[in-house]
Amino acid sequence: MSARSDLVPLQPGDRAPNLVLDAITQEGKIALDDFRGQKPVLVGLFRGLHCAFCRRYIAAQARLDPELREKGVESLTVVNTPIERARLYFRYHPMPNLLAASDPERASHRAFGLPNLEFTQNETIWPYKVSMAAAKDMRVDIPGELPGPMDPFAATEILNKKDKYEVTEADEQMMATGHGQLVGQFLLDRQGIVRWTFTEVPEGGRYMFRAPNPQELMSAVSQVAQ
Repeated sequence: MSARSDLVPLQPGDRAPNLVLDAITQEGKIALDDFRGQKPVLVGLFRGLHCAFCRRYIAAQARLDPELREKGVESLTVVNTPIERARLYFRYHPMPNLLAASDPERASHRAFGLPNLEFTQNETIWPYKVSMAAAKDMRVDIPGELPGPMDPFAATEILNKKDKYEVTEADEQMMATGHGQLVGQFLLDRQGIVRWTFTEVPEGGRYMFRAPNPQELMSAVSQVAQ
C-alpha cells in the first residue's frame, strides 16, 4: 500500500473529527462526539498491541488516568488491533478503568492526520517514506529495559521476549499493512478542539518511539480543565 503524502497531523486550534469505534474494555461503541459539551478528552492513537513501544505508551497513559479524571479529563486509548485479539490482551493485562477502542483499519489515525510510513529500499521522504537503512539508524533508549540505545528492530525483539509477547496471525495481518503507522496523542477541550499534541511526526523522526513528558502533558491538561 502506497503511503499517502497529504496527511498532516491536526494542530492546536483544529476541530477533531468524530470517531465511532468498537469498545474493547466495555460493550458497544465509543464515539468522540459522546464527550463534546461534556468533558475534555485525551485521545491516544497507537499502533497495534504487537508494537512493544506502544504497549508501554498505553500503560503510561493508563497510569495517568486517575490524575486526568481528577481534573475532569477523560482518556481514550485507540489501538490498531482487531477487537477479539485486543480484548484477550487486556483480559490478561488489565489496566483499571482503561477506556480503549479497536481500530484495525487505522481510520482514526488518518482522520487525525497521522501518516503510515512506507518502508523503502533507499528513499526517505519523511514522514511518508523511510529507507530501511534510515530506520535501522534510529535509536531507542529505554533505561532499565534495554541494555543501551539500539535500533528499533533489535529493541522490539528484546522487549517482546521480556514481555513474553507472542505475535499471532491477527498481529501479523496488522503489521503487514500498518507496521509504519505513526502515532500520537491529542488533547481535546469540551468543544472537541485540539489544544495540545504529541506525535512521532516532527523533525524527521526525532520523536519516534518516545512518549510525551508527563509534566508537559499535565500542564496542558490543567489549562484545558480550567
